[in-house]
Amino acid sequence: MADHKLLPPLAALKAFEAVGRLGGLRPAGRELEIDHAVIGRHIRALEIWVGVPLVMRDGRSYRLTEKGEAYHQQIGEALGAIVSATGKLMRSGELKLRIWCIPGFAALWMADRLNLFMSANPDIDVDFRPADNSPDFRSKEVDCDIRYLRSWEEDALPKSVRRLEFARPVVFPVASPECLLRLPQINRAEDLLRCPLLHEENDLEWLNWFAQQGVTTERQLAGTRLWQAHLTLNAARQGQGITLTNHMLLGDDLKKGRLVVVRPKDADFKPVRFGGYALVAREDRWNIPAFARFRRWIRTEIADAQSGRDVPNHDGAEGIFKSGGIG
Repeated sequence: MADHKLLPPLAALKAFEAVGRLGGLRPAGRELEIDHAVIGRHIRALEIWVGVPLVMRDGRSYRLTEKGEAYHQQIGEALGAIVSATGKLMRSGELKLRIWCIPGFAALWMADRLNLFMSANPDIDVDFRPADNSPDFRSKEVDCDIRYLRSWEEDALPKSVRRLEFARPVVFPVASPECLLRLPQINRAEDLLRCPLLHEENDLEWLNWFAQQGVTTERQLAGTRLWQAHLTLNAARQGQGITLTNHMLLGDDLKKGRLVVVRPKDADFKPVRFGGYALVAREDRWNIPAFARFRRWIRTEIADAQSGRDVPNHDGAEGIFKSGGIG
């Protein structure tokens, strides 16, 4: 039986684990949604409890002492086991996986592959829901969410969730061959400002893409707004204008000539990445078996797509996949 006299307060252990993993009081406070000063008090209380220095200041960040490192590894494993056990209990013995996903990625990438996951995991009951907006992670209506997180949107994620970025593709302009014939000659990026541009919900993607090409504009960009990636691509196939996209959404459009990459006559545009596809889940759902298996599956699918895809002659198409985040 455990000696409860040796069991420190759970709040102090959670603070210590977060500081050791994130390297600072402020990021730990943001994740745990408490003031960083409270995190500092928890750390000091834990050090008094165990009688050993665990954390030391290193410039603007914090790092663990040698004994703190060893203790942190054990505490992390113990808290992970608690999270896993709680998740198993909440599932009541059933393997279910409730996934939300941005509609464009759901229609253009997941739709052709989700059956592979279900065939390989027949014991998991999958509920897959395309959704424009992220779910309320405070509820229990979803286990994980698939989002395309642009750099200017990442801070909007709740601090209580974890994420795994599984791809960060290059973004480039495409149009139908018929549309391209009607366009003025493209010699540099600013020439695209005279072309019909297709947008999702706003013009921020195009503005960011132009900025990374060295082109700034103070006016709102004109063009049709279609709100979702699969709708802008469909409009591009119909010759309505130019849209920004990436190879994860194109399928065989380039290979079959339904769309072509728009580029200057004698050069190419600068490769641009301003977002990544990520799996997002609450901490208590991160290690449930169904989600852990789905996480491994999607990373394998990305690796297979990277090694097996035919890359067209487009400089910006190289290295479009980038794994990262917490596994």
